[in-house]
Amino acid sequence: MRITSFMILSVVSLICLGLLMVFNTTSAEIIEKGVVTYLPLLKQTLYICFGMAVGFFFYQLGYEFFLSRGREIYAILILFLILVFVPKIGVCLNGSYRWINFFGISLQPSEFMKMGFPIIYLYLLKRVKNKVTFKVFCLWQVILLIPICLILFEPDNGTAFILIVTMILLYFITGLKLRYWLIPTGVAMMALLSAALSMPHVTARITSYLNPESDILGKGHQAYQAKIAAGCGNFVGRGLGESMQKYHYLPEARSDYIAAIFAEEFGFLGVCILVFLYTLVAAMGFAIAFKSKDEYAHYLVVTYTFIISFGAFLNLGIVSGMLPSKGTNLPFFSLGGSSFLSNLLMVAIILSIHKKTTVTEKKFLGGRS
Repeated sequence: MRITSFMILSVVSLICLGLLMVFNTTSAEIIEKGVVTYLPLLKQTLYICFGMAVGFFFYQLGYEFFLSRGREIYAILILFLILVFVPKIGVCLNGSYRWINFFGISLQPSEFMKMGFPIIYLYLLKRVKNKVTFKVFCLWQVILLIPICLILFEPDNGTAFILIVTMILLYFITGLKLRYWLIPTGVAMMALLSAALSMPHVTARITSYLNPESDILGKGHQAYQAKIAAGCGNFVGRGLGESMQKYHYLPEARSDYIAAIFAEEFGFLGVCILVFLYTLVAAMGFAIAFKSKDEYAHYLVVTYTFIISFGAFLNLGIVSGMLPSKGTNLPFFSLGGSSFLSNLLMVAIILSIHKKTTVTEKKFLGGRS
């Protein structure tokens, strides 16, 4: 139970800090506009409540329920990814078709594909009982690349990149023969990279990453202002509520770049605490994976833990200027319903695996005694 307690405590701490920062950045709008608008805070609170309720439901269902329904999950997620391009259902924001809208509720299907992708792969692996031929592998490549291509068409290069890395991780940890996937996956990645580099907004982001000052009022604006925010934090920060960058100097301060405002107010020490919390989530996740006796549960926990940790790494790397902007949320911290819900459901499934492992161990020890 100690592993479960540490993981829950870490995730709850991140959620509480994120909620505090959402309220904090919202206060800047209240001061500027002279009106009280706590809508972002209310939305995030509702996301948390709904996410915890659904997460508890997933926890009770258990991971085996989802692993046995990979075909249905794949069909539903592909349908949602197609719906983003359907007029009056799909929503276009900033030139990207990433959202669908049902009765005023917006969802980002690509975020849920992060959760569904490992389930789909393990479902396919379980069907062939780990006996993968090259013909079967080629069919898998087609099945798995369809959602990645749909996400690239939106475009959502950050999520597509995470899914490609996740796919490679799954091939590696499940012991797939290198001669099957190393060269074909490399060719596919090069093709996708070439396609991405042909997109003007991608090349603009790379240029602004290498030299933000070259387009300080355009593509380089966020990266430049994020560096100013993080740099102003020094060791202990300006103090809670004392950020200057949140007053519309830094766009997306509540979502993709919320860590920059956190760094400005809590400094290097605060960022170290934030990194520690994500490290603790990762450590507990891998501990659960290594305790699991079910190989498919082991693969699922390793992959989910990686996705959450990798998402945190990418976001913090982007905010610090180490990586080019990819529009990636900070797990459990940034404002955003789909991302938050997807990450919380992954944690719920991880905890359900640990529950099953604990119950199995007790039965085993009881049988021995």
